[in-house]
Amino acid sequence: MAEKIDLHENCSCTSCQQLTEDEKKLHVSISENSRREFFRTAGKLGLGLGIGGGLISPLAASALPYYDAAYKAKAIEQTKVVQSGKVQIFTLLHTADIHSQLDIHDEFFIEEGEPVYKKRGGFATLKTMINELRNKNPLNTLVIDGGDCFQGSGIAALTEGRAIVPLMNNIGYDIMLPGNWEVVYGKEMMLQDMFAYNGVKVCANMFHDTKDEKNGELIFPPYFIKYIAGIKIGFIGYNDPLTPKRHIQLLKQYEKCDMVFLLTHMGLAQQVGLASMEEVKGTDYILGADTHERIRKPVQGVYAKVTEPGAFGSFISKLDIVVENGKVKEHNYQLLDVDPLLYKEDEEMKMLVKKTKEPFEKKLNTVIGKTKTPLVRYYVIETPMDNFITDAIMWKFKPDIALSNGFRFCPPLVPDPTTGVADITSDFLWSMLPVNSEAKLGMATGRQLWDWMELELENAFSKNPENRFGGWVIRFNGMEVNFTIEKEKGKRVNRININKQPVDLSKQYSFIACEREGDPDTTLCRMEGIKAPRKLGITLHAVIEEYLKVFSPIAPKIEGRCTATDAPNNLLTQLEGIGYEFK
Repeated sequence: MAEKIDLHENCSCTSCQQLTEDEKKLHVSISENSRREFFRTAGKLGLGLGIGGGLISPLAASALPYYDAAYKAKAIEQTKVVQSGKVQIFTLLHTADIHSQLDIHDEFFIEEGEPVYKKRGGFATLKTMINELRNKNPLNTLVIDGGDCFQGSGIAALTEGRAIVPLMNNIGYDIMLPGNWEVVYGKEMMLQDMFAYNGVKVCANMFHDTKDEKNGELIFPPYFIKYIAGIKIGFIGYNDPLTPKRHIQLLKQYEKCDMVFLLTHMGLAQQVGLASMEEVKGTDYILGADTHERIRKPVQGVYAKVTEPGAFGSFISKLDIVVENGKVKEHNYQLLDVDPLLYKEDEEMKMLVKKTKEPFEKKLNTVIGKTKTPLVRYYVIETPMDNFITDAIMWKFKPDIALSNGFRFCPPLVPDPTTGVADITSDFLWSMLPVNSEAKLGMATGRQLWDWMELELENAFSKNPENRFGGWVIRFNGMEVNFTIEKEKGKRVNRININKQPVDLSKQYSFIACEREGDPDTTLCRMEGIKAPRKLGITLHAVIEEYLKVFSPIAPKIEGRCTATDAPNNLLTQLEGIGYEFK
């Protein structure tokens, strides 16, 4: 066994930042031509030891300004240093959270404070746009996906992600990071889908033996290195909030990378927090994902800049780096719309998508109802889409409370201006609820509900960004909640009414949500210790279809079921106070 230098907890002295002899040698086994060998040996070297350790508390979010000085709205080709002809450029094209949205769809924007909907995305549009951007700099362009790609639609669910892989391969991604939803079909299916991708896979924190991360074998190589435009760059994959500091050291100190990029799938709050931790010193950019945020100017942390490219294939982030004589001279970042009015659909991809959908077309195109108002899920606190779902649960079972998780996926569905309605198809139902879970009943006291709501609000709005996870605020019917975001943990809830009466902390209330595979029987929608748990023998898809047969066309809207004293009902991001605005 190799001699190991003692790493003192939270120590930043030089000797304590050194690596074991085995780890020093490890960089030799990771290159563009040796990933298979690394896969066999990484676990034996105990790489799991390198991603934990004590975390430095991040700066308050309000102290993190936008990074603006080196970024220009004009195209990088127009800058003086490029026009001189003495430099090279490398380009990173980044998508994330596509959620298997194959077609052009309605997309949500805010303009002058009002919601506006435009057509965006579609794999055929996305391919044309990527090809055009890549062809401008073919030798020095890398196309990257940040995860959550083969979950989120009917086609994805019915094929367990298999149908999406050939489409991504046809686009020609170079580097892929698994997201949090890549495990939805189980580990074996995740492995089959991920390894079917032609691009390089990177992730430094996913192990075969989840019970023993220190000694378990890594599923994917933790990083990837590339010579491009005359410099050496490294990418580390990460979808967990623990800090990958020792891989950064390896790339900077031993591989001598000129630039290091973290590919992360952790959400904007955690990524901004991570950018100000001393452990990520040496990182240039955190190319983030998970919360579907649209970063139009990178957010500058203390040690790294953070980007995130929206969702559903509606956007591509484009980062151009200008290099002169082996030195980085200039950065230029843009978030670009995947606009079908600007980019003609690729005919080959259109045919591939058509062929992919054919076996399921009749089932997925079945119209199950109509809506007269937009079905939207972008709002953090309350959404029309989830009000519709909880309305259906309440109608079917008549519990005290109906719950819907704070999911982020699913693009909007907008009524046609001519007819005044939009068709709700089976495919759209799969986009709203990509896992067709069984409805489950539980009982909880008012005290349990109050404490659980405090925990849910802490998950969404913790003052420490690294503790924010899960999704947006839980959604419900039958309950009315008012809270204050800026209050301390455990003290945010101001009031809870159930059935229009103040909650009785000692009373038992019935509530229904979807069964989550793998949860203990006495856990429902992350509420632990529920009483009398009982599956109800019907899936949420079936409940919604029954509801639409009776009530279509529906017209859900934000009603004030959940309100904050210090945020509007149309809040669009967890992370305020850094100058970022969702639009």
